[in-house]
Amino acid sequence: MCLAGAGRAQILGIGAKPAAPVVIPTLQPPIAGYAFPARQTLTFTVDWRVFTGGTAVFHLEQQDGQLKVSATADTVGAVNMLFPVVDRFQSSLDTKTGCSNGFSKQTQEGRRRIMSDLAFDYHAGKQTLVEKNLVKGTQKTLTANVPACVTDSLSGIFYAASQRLTVGQDVGFPLADAMRTVTVTMKVEAREEIKTPAGTFQTIRVQPTAEEGVVKNRGNIWIWYTDDARHMPVQMRARLFWGTITFHLQSVEEK
Repeated sequence: MCLAGAGRAQILGIGAKPAAPVVIPTLQPPIAGYAFPARQTLTFTVDWRVFTGGTAVFHLEQQDGQLKVSATADTVGAVNMLFPVVDRFQSSLDTKTGCSNGFSKQTQEGRRRIMSDLAFDYHAGKQTLVEKNLVKGTQKTLTANVPACVTDSLSGIFYAASQRLTVGQDVGFPLADAMRTVTVTMKVEAREEIKTPAGTFQTIRVQPTAEEGVVKNRGNIWIWYTDDARHMPVQMRARLFWGTITFHLQSVEEK
């Protein structure tokens, strides 16, 4: 009887210790002397197993103290016939603080077509998501709290490049993800020489991890940044439950 009662008390939370509050780290500004590209286009081939399944293009451009980041992802060849993907993403960050200004995306994956726009109001401490289902013709608006400064899943790739990447030392920052704020930890694992269609690079391998959200749910992810002052991403890999996809840098254009 006592054990049963204790079990019920635990389920109801009676007498249980309160859960420790989740501590979200403060987003640190870019390190002194770091310079984001004034204008740059990175083109990647996307390989799945032995097949080239698509292309991804990242375009960066500075305007009025903001780094505007746009990305496209498109399937090619047989993959495009089986499951066509046409995705478009946009975000921007403040080059002095690293704070994201918002994140928008248009995804067309098979028969699914979604358009969403995530905006941050740091003064009010709110984030607002407007999402439209273009197939069903429906729309929803969600609002949640947000800290004074966060990054997002697109600009976060380039924000991380602005930090000091030292092997054996982790870099943590807050990321807005699905109307939550999660802590992403960039584990700086090792130095490696990486060969890509764009050339051979000396790199630093970094693994983003999180306890929840898009980073955790995408399986294991790695990013290889050049081991120099630029920290340019030249290879990315996601190991998912259905296979591994790898982004290989195809070309770099400063325009």
